Amino acid sequence: MMIDTHCHIDEEAFAADREEVIARQQEAGVEAMVVPGVNTASIRTVLEVCQAHPGYCYPALGLHPEDVKADWETQLATTEEAIRAHRDELVAIGEIGLDYYWDTTYKEEQQEVLRRQLMLARELDLPVILHNREATEDILCIVREVANTESANTRHLSPLRGVFHCFNGSVETARLILGLGFYMGIGGVLTFKKCKLGETLARLNEFVLPEGLLLERLLLETDAPYMAPVPHRGERNESRWMEHVAERLTEVLKIPKNTVIEATNRNAKRLFGLK
Repeated sequence: MMIDTHCHIDEEAFAADREEVIARQQEAGVEAMVVPGVNTASIRTVLEVCQAHPGYCYPALGLHPEDVKADWETQLATTEEAIRAHRDELVAIGEIGLDYYWDTTYKEEQQEVLRRQLMLARELDLPVILHNREATEDILCIVREVANTESANTRHLSPLRGVFHCFNGSVETARLILGLGFYMGIGGVLTFKKCKLGETLARLNEFVLPEGLLLERLLLETDAPYMAPVPHRGERNESRWMEHVAERLTEVLKIPKNTVIEATNRNAKRLFGLK
C-alpha cells in the first residue's frame, strides 16, 4: 500500500474517467491521495473530489505561484477564506511557493503571497506543500524568515512544517531543507535517464547525513496527471505508478522496497495527519 502525497486527481485531465481512475488506484494498492489546490477555481474541484471519497482523497488548498497575477490580492483573499472555512477538512495548505521559470513579472507578489500563506499555515497549524522552480534561494529565505517570525501572538503560532514537492535539487539544498525540518517529495523525475537526483540522494544517504535520517524525510508522490515516471513517461500519470519510483529508491538507498514504502507511508501520515 502506497500513499500519493501529491495528486491533482481533480483536474480536467481526469474529467472523463475520474471514478475509474480512482478505483484503479485502489485496486493497485494505493492507500490514499493528497489532492492540492492551485487557484480559486480548484477550491470547488478539490473539495468535491475529496468529499466524494472521504478517507481516501485528502484536500489541501492554496494559491500556486503561477496563478499569482494582477488580481492576486482578490485571489489570495478568496483562497484564504476557503482555507479558514474548511480548516477541519484540510490536511495542508498547498500547492504554494515560488516559480521563476516562465515569468518573473510578479516575482515580488509571489513572495508576498507565499509569506502570507506560510503565516496562515502557522496560525491554523497546518503543514504546507511547497512548489519551487528556479527560486531555491528565495524560497528557503522566506521559509526561514516565517519559521522564525515572532510577535505578540507567537505563542499561538504552530511551528512551520511541510514538504518541498518534486524535489530535484543539490546535496546542499537538501541539507538546508532537512535542516528546516521539512520533507522532500520524490516523484517520477527520479526515474528519468538524465536526472542526477538518484546520485544526490545516494550521496546524502551514504556520506552526508546520519544513518536513517534521509529515509525519515522522504515522501512518495506523482504530481499526476504530470511527470509520469519511466516507463510511462509522456503518458497521463497515475498514483499506482509510484511503484516505479519506489523501485528506483530501493536501488539508490540500497534497502528493500517494502522498507521504502513503509517509511514513506509513515512519514506521510505523520506530516499530514492521515488516518
